[in-house]
Amino acid sequence: MPFLKEVFYLFFPKVCVCCDEQLVKNETEICLKCRFELPVTNFTNEIENKVEQTFYGRVKIEFATALLFYRTKGISQKLIYQLKYKGKQEIGILLGQWLGSELKESKRFPYIDYIIPVPLHTKKLKKRGYNQLSTFGNSISSILNIPFIENILIKESITDTQTLKRRIERWKNVDEIFHLSDATIFEHKHILLIDDVITTGATLEACALELSKTKNIKISIATMTFTE
Repeated sequence: MPFLKEVFYLFFPKVCVCCDEQLVKNETEICLKCRFELPVTNFTNEIENKVEQTFYGRVKIEFATALLFYRTKGISQKLIYQLKYKGKQEIGILLGQWLGSELKESKRFPYIDYIIPVPLHTKKLKKRGYNQLSTFGNSISSILNIPFIENILIKESITDTQTLKRRIERWKNVDEIFHLSDATIFEHKHILLIDDVITTGATLEACALELSKTKNIKISIATMTFTE
């Protein structure tokens, strides 16, 4: 079996999703060179980091972090693009395991009861075929041994893609409406809300405000990337 696998990779080599160079043994999705070039934030162990500051005066957040800085035309942007639009869900697994391990080792990270993703609208989910946060959330769940729950927070409105909108336009976008299908399941619980990119924080704020209608809920946030 190992021999057949080596023959397969000889004719169909796996390449780095960032630079397209052939991966060598023990490299997964990203080559070692690109991994060292990833813009790591180190926010998880930083008190009052930039992610937490994003939500000051907007919504109460217990803890917040992001794994990488989102850099336009950079490696982190390529990773998110490949994950969201090219079906490279292995990237979600890789980033989830990475962030999950970071959270597990952090003394700042609080006790969490459930992990939930920012949802996709059903039309977008049907078109794309998957939520890019599913593998990410499941990987964090496996590392932390915390349940990952989808389809409880529902997106009721659909907006045009945010990719080409300017920052100020995203801030003004009020068309994103979320609904919690079960208002009791998270009572007296601490929730970790996850997403792929934070730009203005408007989407996460809308989700957190809906979740905040639940009695005695606590909310923390963890994302793949953060836009400076």
